Amino acid sequence: MRILLINPNTTSAITERMAAHVGAIAGSAAAFVPVTGKFGARYISTRAAAAIAAHAALEALAEHAHGFDAVYLACFGDPGLAALKEVSPVPVIGMAEASCIEAAREGRRFGIVTGGALWKPMLEEFVATLGLSQQLAGIRTVAPTGDQIARDPEAALSLLAEACTACARDDGAEIVILGGAALAGLAQRIQPRVAVPLLCSVEVGARAVIAAAAEERRSERCVVKLVSVGLSPALTKLIGE
Repeated sequence: MRILLINPNTTSAITERMAAHVGAIAGSAAAFVPVTGKFGARYISTRAAAAIAAHAALEALAEHAHGFDAVYLACFGDPGLAALKEVSPVPVIGMAEASCIEAAREGRRFGIVTGGALWKPMLEEFVATLGLSQQLAGIRTVAPTGDQIARDPEAALSLLAEACTACARDDGAEIVILGGAALAGLAQRIQPRVAVPLLCSVEVGARAVIAAAAEERRSERCVVKLVSVGLSPALTKLIGE
C-alpha cells in the first residue's frame, strides 16, 4: 500500500521526522510518501496560518494524489480535512481526528496537550465538530510552539509531562493526547512520568490511515464541478473534474 503523507507546514525537517517515525510503525505493511506544503507558515500556530495550510494541503493533494491508497493529513488540528475528504479519490485521515476518536473510545474522558497557547480555542472548536466536547476533559498548552519543541525537544520534556499530569490530576482526563507533528515520539519518553496513558498523535493517525488504506475503499467525492479563477492548474483540475 502507498500512503501520501501531507505536512502542510513548510518545514521539511518536520516532514522528514514524521516520515521516519511512521515508516518505522508501518514496516512492510505500507509505504508513506511525504510531501511538504509549498507555501505558508513554517509551523502552524494561528488561525491565519491554519487557513493558508488548508489551501497548501489541497494543492499537495491535487499534485500528488494519483497512485495512492490513502492520504494522511499529518498536522494536528487537521487544517482543510473536510475539504480534502470532499475532493479526494481515496480515504483521508487527519491526525487530530483519528487521535480524538481513539482517545474517546468506550466513553473515556480525554485531554490534549500541545505546544502554542493559541491552539487551545482552535482545538476546542475542532473537538466540537467531532461531537466529542462532552468527553473532552481539558486542553493544556505549553509555551513553546511545535517548531520550537522540534528544535530542542529535551528542553520541553518536563513542561509536557507537567501539562499531561495536570490534565489527569486537575481536569480528570483518563487518557491524554500529545498532539503535534513535531512531538512525534515524545509520548513514549514522558509516559513514565504520567499516571494515565498517553497517545502520540502521529502514531495514532498513522495506524488509522494504514487501516483505511487496507479496506481498499474509495471515498465519496463531491460531484459538483467548481468553476474557479487563479488557482494552480492541478487544483483547478481536481475541483473541476
